[in-house]
Amino acid sequence: MTTSKQQKGEKICEELKQKTQWEHISVKQLNLEDLDSIADFCKTINVDKIDILLNNAGTLPSVPKTTKQGFDYTIGVNFLGHFLLTELLYPHFSAGTKIVNMVSLTYKYGKIYNNFFTPTLTHYNRFVNYSNSKLALYYATLYWAEKWKDKNILVNCADPGIVSTKIIKMDNKVVDTLCDIFFRPIIRTPKQGADTMSYIAINDINNISGEMFKSRKIHHVSDKIKNSPQKNLLLQQTFDILSPYLSE
Repeated sequence: MTTSKQQKGEKICEELKQKTQWEHISVKQLNLEDLDSIADFCKTINVDKIDILLNNAGTLPSVPKTTKQGFDYTIGVNFLGHFLLTELLYPHFSAGTKIVNMVSLTYKYGKIYNNFFTPTLTHYNRFVNYSNSKLALYYATLYWAEKWKDKNILVNCADPGIVSTKIIKMDNKVVDTLCDIFFRPIIRTPKQGADTMSYIAINDINNISGEMFKSRKIHHVSDKIKNSPQKNLLLQQTFDILSPYLSE
């Protein structure tokens, strides 16, 4: 059964083929909230080399939700799904491969703690969970950059700024209408928000790896965040969860 998202993807694919005159563009289905879907997807990849991987998907649900495997939905999609995807695609990476992770200016408010992936069903705050997921993705950037530096696989992250996308909504008709009128016109468009990620991916960045970019320039991250023991706590919990998929 073809879903509306698949149809949208196929439509964009056809538009790209017409604009680029390059026929070797295809669409594959992937569900980042389902670890089994990610594992199955990676098995279908049969290219010799992946030149660019953009971990760009993001979600900000207004009510508490869980992933297919029962983890917090925001952290599961924004971080855990991307982490498994990138690890499983590693056999297709080689010297010169670029991985760019889309984070957020909210990373600095994030926190990693015990039971990080457990759903927050009471006192739920979607912006807290979102910030936590983006800090986690930043720590993944540091981890992969160090892990693959000898192979010249470049891993960086991009801060898009505040972008007018559909996830920015309060589910309040009055507030959202006022936001549409007064707020969205003064923040970045999706194209502007994607600019830095695209810039890192397609331009020569002098073998820079493990950095955060904002407005096409390296953005300083405080040593307190960069060197926090929270990173090791995150990695320990992450690999405990993903070990069945990574040992196959």
